[in-house]
Amino acid sequence: MARQSPQRPDADEPELDDTTGPTEPDATDESEAVADADPGASRALWEELRIDPVEIALPAGTGYTLRAYRPASELTPTDVAERDADDPFLARRQVVEAEDDEDGDVVILDEEIAREFAESDDEEKRSKDGDTDAKGDKDDTDEKAAEEAGDEEVPIFLTHRGRLLLFKTPEALVSFVRSGAPNDLSQLDSWNELSERVEPADIAPLDEDIYELDLVVENLRGGHDTWDPTLLIEAGEVARDLSYALRLPAVLDMLSAGSSLDDLDEALRASVNGGIGGFLGRRRLKKIGAQTASLGWRTIVGKISAVVDWRD
Repeated sequence: MARQSPQRPDADEPELDDTTGPTEPDATDESEAVADADPGASRALWEELRIDPVEIALPAGTGYTLRAYRPASELTPTDVAERDADDPFLARRQVVEAEDDEDGDVVILDEEIAREFAESDDEEKRSKDGDTDAKGDKDDTDEKAAEEAGDEEVPIFLTHRGRLLLFKTPEALVSFVRSGAPNDLSQLDSWNELSERVEPADIAPLDEDIYELDLVVENLRGGHDTWDPTLLIEAGEVARDLSYALRLPAVLDMLSAGSSLDDLDEALRASVNGGIGGFLGRRRLKKIGAQTASLGWRTIVGKISAVVDWRD
């Protein structure tokens, strides 16, 4: 009996052997594409649009967001009304302040004292009339100062209703940007172009845009000999930016000129310089209490963490 030859497979169908099935997309293809992306092209995008990706590590995790700098006169600050209404401590403080204002009304029962107040008011009115020109000059000065302040570049982050939007992956951040969801960065003239062009591979922050706020308190607790100047200086920079953009006056006050944490920042900056300046900076650091600094920074990190909206 003649041996039958095996049937040839249809030319339109792929040949499959016994060990492999149909080819499936590799789950790592997307991550490899991100790794192989041209970093120069990404930087060109951010420089053109004047927006930067930022990575921030907090005790609750690490996330990506966006930051830009623009003249204050061009920006509408984030609306914190809803956020502050959800804060029971802030709401209670506002009630107390309102009660104090009501208690500030003066009730005068004695007629003689009333006449003295009336005479005082007349003198004050005459004084104001005589100082009209001086007041006009002062108003001009104040207006000029306000205009100069409006031209100063200030930070703005990817925020919404007083909360910082942090995304755990570049893909989640890009998906949000493309979604058209409301946010405070959308007021920038370059936002629409970013939403059309940005890719997950572009979310690659520069080293100077990576902030490890989660390590600050522990580093300060270790004592003067273990303090990391770069870590602490960069933390101060982003904390100031965030407190301004998120309208956190308590944090701004803690980092303002003349405060103990500002003294720490200046001493750290001086300590990294060579020569006599570095020597004097290190001497100043020795006089700063590690416990006070760590407690202050724990408060700052806590206040920033409280206004973060984590997105997957």
